[in-house]
Amino acid sequence: MSAPTANMRAVLERLAQEDAGLGDPTLMPPQHARALAELTNQRWNAELPEMAEARTVMHAGMPARWVVPANDTGTEAILHVHGGGWALCSPMTHEAASRRIAEACACPVLTVDYRLAPEHPYPAGLDDILRAWKALEPGRRWSIGGDSAGANLSLAAMLRLIDEGAELPACGLLFYGVYGADFDSDSYISNAEGPGLTRAKMMRYWDWYVSEPKRDAPAVAPLAASDAQLAGLPPLYLNAAELDPLLSDTEALVARLRALGRDDAYDLIAGVVHGFMQMGSALPEARDAFTRAGEVFRRIAAP
Repeated sequence: MSAPTANMRAVLERLAQEDAGLGDPTLMPPQHARALAELTNQRWNAELPEMAEARTVMHAGMPARWVVPANDTGTEAILHVHGGGWALCSPMTHEAASRRIAEACACPVLTVDYRLAPEHPYPAGLDDILRAWKALEPGRRWSIGGDSAGANLSLAAMLRLIDEGAELPACGLLFYGVYGADFDSDSYISNAEGPGLTRAKMMRYWDWYVSEPKRDAPAVAPLAASDAQLAGLPPLYLNAAELDPLLSDTEALVARLRALGRDDAYDLIAGVVHGFMQMGSALPEARDAFTRAGEVFRRIAAP
């Protein structure tokens, strides 16, 4: 395992100063943790990429953000599922991320405000994403993607659509996702104390989202999916952060996909922590990751 890059180290030092004394959100009442996440994530919404259109809409009965880049090709669109441990964050905490995705992929991005745990545990959030997917307007080829718990929900939604025999996304964009609940994996042990996301925090997020007896279902932990389910997925782009308790989740998923003869693109981003793509206003590695995702998207989402 390498040390944080110089850029990542500078951001971590900034966060240590700005967030000193704020506490662990997973040890707070959920409403306080969400308020804290909303406030602290606003720092990443500086220097927002300009959009041709950016507005709040209602979609499938949920508030959502709709952003359209100036370079929109008019053919593709992405349903974006924000991360936050299934319990925190919103379309507004991920405004910069959604705009960077839109710009990099040259298409509109729709980010829905799905229900959050622990008040709304599994399957509420997943049901909301599936409802949002099935309510999308025709006329564009739609893909799906997200970060962390948003990657989990995106992949779980694709697996559910396979089981239903429903229309699948053109592709999936999965950024440092949660795909299993093995807290003794190599990366959970080596990155147990962070920086950033820790093993203990992730375990508490899981407790908020779903009880342990239900964690062997593919729609909860996609690593439990069958080979047939994984083989039926649309083309994927996956990335992972090196200094992340969740790294082994992505490595295990990529290994299974490759064993099935799939050639899904995968990038391991060295020297960065979980959630690094949220930091695009301050971290060059984050901006590079969006650019890379856009390059792959434009290749694999094409008919």
